[in-house]
Amino acid sequence: MSVSIQFLPDGVTVDAEVGEPLLQVAERAGVTIPTGCLMGSCHACEVEVSGQEDPICACITAVPPGQSQLTINLYVDPTW
Repeated sequence: MSVSIQFLPDGVTVDAEVGEPLLQVAERAGVTIPTGCLMGSCHACEVEVSGQEDPICACITAVPPGQSQLTINLYVDPTW
């Protein structure tokens, strides 16, 4: 199943498959998500996902099932 993912603030939209790693989707879309440890410990890759209360670590998260659209809001921690 294909999911339409929009990356904010630039409004870049790309189609992705359920289970595809978010960092891979972002890279394919030409969107850079800062990373550090690539294990979810440092939280450098935190993004806000529509419909979720807390930010997620993009390095350890895949495109979830059950949604046809997903909005990911990128923000940059000035300490990284």
